[in-house]
Amino acid sequence: MTTVLVVDGANVVGARPDGWWKDRAGAARRLHESLLVADIAYDEVVLVLEGAAKGGVRAGRDGHVRTVHAPKDGDATIVAEARAAAQRGDRVVVVTADRMLQARAWGTGATTMSPTWLLDQL
Repeated sequence: MTTVLVVDGANVVGARPDGWWKDRAGAARRLHESLLVADIAYDEVVLVLEGAAKGGVRAGRDGHVRTVHAPKDGDATIVAEARAAAQRGDRVVVVTADRMLQARAWGTGATTMSPTWLLDQL
């Protein structure tokens, strides 16, 4: 069974008060780079970016990390990615602290983890 980690990029970046709001694209790039080198037990990592953060990482695949640029709001894209992976029969984990998004992710069959959990893995 394939395991997929769907990352709410804005939520994870926002979990650390490190000045990310001054350079959203740079913060997204740093998160992407951390995901590329992280030793985590997932076959695929889907990093969903929205707004100005999209300027930091091109959409597409880099190794096991696939970056998706949300056309509108990130939440809808995160749910769509989780649903598509679950429909393929993959085990899906969504990383977000957004309670509404967590509930929507659970509706796809995904489990959820906190941004702090992911940051501890990186």
